[in-house]
Amino acid sequence: MRAQHSRGVTLVELIVTLAILSLLLMVAAPNVSAWVRNTQIRNVATSILTGVQRARAEAIRRNAPMRFSLVSLSDSSVMDGSCKLSEAGVAWVVSQDNPAGLCGVAVSETTAPRIVDKHASGSGGKWVTVNGNQVDGKDAHTLIFNGFGRSAGPEPISWIDIDNDTPGPDYRALRIVIGAGGTVRMCEPGVTNASDPRKC
Repeated sequence: MRAQHSRGVTLVELIVTLAILSLLLMVAAPNVSAWVRNTQIRNVATSILTGVQRARAEAIRRNAPMRFSLVSLSDSSVMDGSCKLSEAGVAWVVSQDNPAGLCGVAVSETTAPRIVDKHASGSGGKWVTVNGNQVDGKDAHTLIFNGFGRSAGPEPISWIDIDNDTPGPDYRALRIVIGAGGTVRMCEPGVTNASDPRKC
């Protein structure tokens, strides 16, 4: 009977394989990094959009003013009493009263600030920047909807820009636009084609 010899991998084959894998990783790494950052931008934008829509829906349902507030936290993953109203906050609170310093309070119909919903950005938002703006471009951190679902109150947020902390051509900035009539939509400031539905 003839003995069968098993052939292993030679050192040359192993080095060639590792060199090819290294080249592929060097080519793919920037694309993967941009994809991760764009996903973080999209997640924060979607979360904020959800909060604004929730505030509007609750205002209509209750036929009472409802407030959406951007807040900053000392720890981005913990919604606690360290929260401050901030046009650059990646976390948000939907409440009937001013939530500053009270974001750790549980959702409640009676306990101030009567929080309906809240969301901390967590670690996924640490490379994302947010900027709330009034209609004239000045900073804004709060938006109040009246019982008809219309934007009301002094100096309301008109749009919110969401971008990477290091802007670049690989990153897709997003914008949430709030109309005076209460319409809310997400768009891309980088899109210039007038017929593209993503255009702001």
